Amino acid sequence: MKLDRPSSPLHRGAPACAAQLPARAGLGLKSQHFSDILATAADIGFFEIHAENYMVEGGPFHHFLGLIRERYPLSVHGVGLSIGAEGPLDEGHLERLAQLLERYEPQTFSEHLAWSSHGDLFLNDLLPVAYDEATLTRVCEHIDQIQTRLQRPMLLENPATYVEFAGSSMDEASFISETVRRTGCGLLLDVSNAYVSSINHHRDAYAYIRALPLSAVGEIHLAGFAEDVDGAGDRLLIDSHGAAVDDAVWTLYAQVLQLLGPTPTLLERDNQVPALAVLLAEARQAERLLHASKVPL
Repeated sequence: MKLDRPSSPLHRGAPACAAQLPARAGLGLKSQHFSDILATAADIGFFEIHAENYMVEGGPFHHFLGLIRERYPLSVHGVGLSIGAEGPLDEGHLERLAQLLERYEPQTFSEHLAWSSHGDLFLNDLLPVAYDEATLTRVCEHIDQIQTRLQRPMLLENPATYVEFAGSSMDEASFISETVRRTGCGLLLDVSNAYVSSINHHRDAYAYIRALPLSAVGEIHLAGFAEDVDGAGDRLLIDSHGAAVDDAVWTLYAQVLQLLGPTPTLLERDNQVPALAVLLAEARQAERLLHASKVPL
């Protein structure tokens, strides 16, 4: 079954992006690969940056990003807006983000369903939220504020979690579905996060994904994980972004593509980053699955 998807889920009245990411594999842009990308004209669908690495006026990162942006589509992924926090959004951070997006005009912008700030304290982690009406209202208000300032729809990423709130009154898929419905934002479907969370909480990853608002998916993420055991001796997966994509995640990804059809897919590697050639080979594996998911003419 293939789902009919809107070309761009919109916040009330916000303009759509001028172009969409190609339905190909992309890579996270890493500084150690800048020169190789430009020298070899790497065959890749798009690159993605973490917004917070570029929230400065100038320097070598901007120099190389400008050159790469001339040749490739771009997605921007935020890690610092703290959408799920109890306090208000950091308006200075949002303004810097808006300036970055105006400068490079990326095809997509995404952020996490998580929180990482409390008052003046910023925590270097993406922490889970309670799935209840109060949190839902707050998250939707924050997304409305973001989309209004950015004048574009954002994609909300499903989280990787290790603990959950006992007081949650709805499941994660229902919470995300209602957030998308109320705000008009899109969904960044992180297949690896879905797998990690489902193993950690003893759930069915495919059933979880089927319960999400798949018509709103604008991008997919894939990444590697680390493995440990928890205090009870059960298997614990950690979203480390420091390894190749696991075979189980590739299998789940192939199942997802049968639901969605070809969808822009990012290969994330933020730790123990290998040579560009290694990442390009992994991207080619994603592209083989993307090609296999195309609807026959």
